[in-house]
Amino acid sequence: MVCIKTEAELDKMRQACRISALALKAAERFIRPGISTFEIDREIHREILALGAKPSFLGYGGFPASACISVNDVVIHGIPSRDIILKEGDIVSVDVGAYYNGFHGDNAFTYPCGEISEEARKLLDVTRECLVRGIEKVCPGNRIGDISAAVQTHAEANGFAVVEQFVGHGVGRALHEDPSVPNFVGRGGRGIRLVPGMTLAIEPMINGSGKGVRILSDKWTTVTQSGSLSAHFEHTVAVVPGGVEILTLTGEETK
Repeated sequence: MVCIKTEAELDKMRQACRISALALKAAERFIRPGISTFEIDREIHREILALGAKPSFLGYGGFPASACISVNDVVIHGIPSRDIILKEGDIVSVDVGAYYNGFHGDNAFTYPCGEISEEARKLLDVTRECLVRGIEKVCPGNRIGDISAAVQTHAEANGFAVVEQFVGHGVGRALHEDPSVPNFVGRGGRGIRLVPGMTLAIEPMINGSGKGVRILSDKWTTVTQSGSLSAHFEHTVAVVPGGVEILTLTGEETK
């Protein structure tokens, strides 16, 4: 069942989402060669607690950390570790959620670690553009399929592959709510119709080549079958009468 939020509930979501955005921004400051993903997760944890919230991911389904930190061919759900040390040229996907006053915020960004290859830069740029194009399709009267079509069309036009095993989702009092928001099978005009009060986590997961993924023995870490790089960008957004509001912003962005 899709949960439609009241204006009062949207205000609470704005608070949770801003905290999630600030925690993600804090992670960016620590991404550099020589640092472990454990250390980055620790800083994210501190930031979320300092802002009066709780990490949405810690303990969720048994997940052992406050953020998912996924390096290079890891698509999503990378478990932070003292043994994973970033190096020059890596790409690092950080997925963060914050729970505050009864609601969750959820967002992700893939960062370069130092200088990265042209191939990696193109993947990051196109995946972020996929997110923007998906968000542009959010308005009352459109459908979930319009978001899916925008993401898939742009990714494939640039020679990349869309992950199909994992999708975006509704978000609110629960971290994962209805509806599912796929990044594939994109035919516009299909799927649930968007109405004001819906809150969605739109999150393109795009591989350098091949849509296939596999989950490692830890039951979380998901990697590309092809061994190619993968990028992941995500915002929580709200459908509002005038179109769309991006909730996972720090307040400092111009877009």
